[in-house]
Parts: sequence; structure tokens; C-alpha cells
Amino acid sequence: MRILWLLILSSLPLSLPAQTAEERGLEIAVEADRRDTGFHDSQASMRMILRNKQGDESIRDIRVRTLEQEDDGDKSLTIFDKPADVKGTNFLTFTHKTGPDDQWLYLPALKRVKRISSRNKSGPFMGSEFAYEDLSSQEVEKYTYRYLRDEPCGELQCFVIERVPVDPYSGYTRQIVWLDQQEYRPQKIVFHDRKDALLKTLTYSDYHQYLGKYWRAHEMFMENHQTGKSTRLIWEKYRFQTGLTERDFDRNSLKRAK
Repeated sequence: MRILWLLILSSLPLSLPAQTAEERGLEIAVEADRRDTGFHDSQASMRMILRNKQGDESIRDIRVRTLEQEDDGDKSLTIFDKPADVKGTNFLTFTHKTGPDDQWLYLPALKRVKRISSRNKSGPFMGSEFAYEDLSSQEVEKYTYRYLRDEPCGELQCFVIERVPVDPYSGYTRQIVWLDQQEYRPQKIVFHDRKDALLKTLTYSDYHQYLGKYWRAHEMFMENHQTGKSTRLIWEKYRFQTGLTERDFDRNSLKRAK
């Protein structure tokens, strides 16, 4: 019997096949998504600071509501409060794990709802350096992945992965993402345009933890390297599990949201 076991053991591979860079990249993305699942809904206030190449700034005060979906991407409603020229503008997004997202913009001056075409998702959102596609929840299925390396990111140690959008109408050929290895939070994303040239860098900072599990960056800074413009988002007053329902995110909510 001992000889038989030795023969069996000698026939087994000495080690498991090495994990590919694509498998490792996907594994990291799935773990990051898993850690941010289960919050149900959230509400927050946000200040958007637009800065042009000359350094002139304009400020917008916004509220954001989010509803998690069990079998699809999140739904979100963005409500503009200030200044007066954008007050009452509302933006609704239904993110999907596969296929194009659904997005609508309510313009109070025209009193009508404008649907954002899937071909126009790369356009700037309300004059900011964030594109419409940046405002969708970052579902795992929206990209293919490749692990690049480990490296320090500030005081943290990060995974560095490359993700390539599946959507043929994306404004990006690829994105390089830094995720800290302890909590799997995004620390930085570098965006390359359709010509694969460096376009923008988004950095996250001032993370806070909620409900003992969910991390949110209270500051996000998007810098456009091609135009010299930037947009800073400062978040506050996060609340979770506030009782939001599907009705708060139907198309009629665009006109009645206050």
C-alpha cells in the first residue's frame, strides 16, 4: 500500500499552474467589489469645484442619492442646489453590469428630460472634468483586467492593475488603477484616451469608514492633463440605509426631486 501511495503522489504535479496576470487582476477587482457590497442605499452632500487653466474657479453644491441593486449596477440621482443657473438640474443613472447604462438629465429651464446617448458617455458632465461614464458605478463586468505590479502609494502598499472598458463607446482605451492592499480602496486612477494618450488622473483622499465596513473618500481630484482644467469633489454628510426605494429613482423622480 505504501508503494502504491508513493506512485500516486509521484504522478501528481509538483505545483499548481501559475496564476495569469489577467486572473490576478480580475481577482483583485472582484475582492474590491465584494468589500463594498451590502450598503443598500446612501445619501451625501458634495461640493464640486471647477477650475480652468487660468486658475478661475466656480462652485456647485450637489446632493447624491444611491440605491444598490442586487443583480445589476447601482442607481443614482444627482441633484444640483447651487448656483442659481444650475439649481433644479437633476441627473439619473441606472448602471448595468452588461450593456450600456441608462442616463437622463433634467433641465429645468427647458422643463424636459434629456436622455444621454450611449455614444455620448465620454462627454464632460456639466462642464466638469468627469465624463458621464465616470459617474456610473464601477461594476466588475464593465472591464477586462490585468495585474501589473505591487508598489508603494504614499504611506500604503498598493496593487496596480490595468482595466480596459468593454463598452466600444467608452472615451478610454484603458485605465491604470491603484488599490491599497489592506482595504482594497482606490487611491488613484490614470485614464488614457481613445488614442491611448494620457488624459486624466483621479486621486482619492480623506477616507472615512461607515457602518464598520464601507469606505468613502471625502475628497476626489480629477486633473485633465490635456486641457489644464481640474475638478475637485468634496463630500460630506454621508448617511447609509436611509430607506430609499425604487420609487426614488424612477424617471418621474427627475422632475420632483428636491
